[in-house]
Amino acid sequence: MGILPKSASAFGVTFSHMFKKVVTEEYPEKPVPTAPRYHGRHILNRHPDGLEKCIGCELCAWACPADAIYVSGADNTEEERFSPGERYAGDYQINYARCIFCGLCIEACPTRSLTMSNEYELARDDRRDLIFTKEQLLAPLLPGMEQPPHAMRLGGSEKDYYISGPENPGMSKGAEGRSVEDAPGAGSERRSGGHS
Repeated sequence: MGILPKSASAFGVTFSHMFKKVVTEEYPEKPVPTAPRYHGRHILNRHPDGLEKCIGCELCAWACPADAIYVSGADNTEEERFSPGERYAGDYQINYARCIFCGLCIEACPTRSLTMSNEYELARDDRRDLIFTKEQLLAPLLPGMEQPPHAMRLGGSEKDYYISGPENPGMSKGAEGRSVEDAPGAGSERRSGGHS
């Protein structure tokens, strides 16, 4: 048997793929849009008046399995108020050299201050540039917002920031007037510690 038939059979797969349509993404020239719920770069959100939503509780740092988040909470004063609560994130850093984009920090955030964007362009020449600071993560100020620190503008108390009445997005329809005790399954046997 000659070499030519053996070579032809060996290149059978190669020859069959030569005439198929190319499926390679031309990434830098033509960026592909991401899925709507893509886990990209983090964003620290703001309230409508510009105050930060982050209260410096450090739950995101505790939830991070890669230990990529560092938060140092600080106390608000009446003269310098960065968030509506009594605390805010004095220092906030995310190390994207360690982050695995799992989203556990988003789930742990009690004020929904931390969300993920669709931005995935995080390549840098120096790994030190992969540590994003609070200033880089904060959402930009929109028209009508004021640069913190400033006094609370939405109302006179913290309650005005966190509870917006019947339109509270954290509540299901019809649950506005109910308390925790009225919730299904919150009977006396549950309070006493009994299990069914």
